[in-house]
Amino acid sequence: MNPKDYKYTKDHEWLCPEPDNKAKMGLANYAQSQLGDIVFLDLPQPGAQVEQFKKLGEVESVKAVSDIFSPVSGKVLEINQAAIDEPKLVNEDPYGAGWLVRLELSNAAELDALMDIDAYDKYEAEALAEGAD
Repeated sequence: MNPKDYKYTKDHEWLCPEPDNKAKMGLANYAQSQLGDIVFLDLPQPGAQVEQFKKLGEVESVKAVSDIFSPVSGKVLEINQAAIDEPKLVNEDPYGAGWLVRLELSNAAELDALMDIDAYDKYEAEALAEGAD
């Protein structure tokens, strides 16, 4: 389910590296499934600077309001207006139409602090097991 070439955070955000030091990011399938039906997204405006692992925005679901953290430092190039208009896209297609923000990375070395698919799959399985207790 989780794309192989993406990077992941411990807060269940994903980052899809793109050419020219750019990347798209969004919420992992685990995050959207734990949140339930997403009803509102609060994302930074293009041009905003974000810092790795610091708050980037908020997601509101029928269950709770949760912070969204940036997987990397950089500048917001674009926000997904379709997801703002139809937040359920994050539930329906978290790795595709439900992406949140496109970033220009300020330090590509920060990618090393993110999990690859193998590490994230293990981390996700542990989180699911803990949730079952």
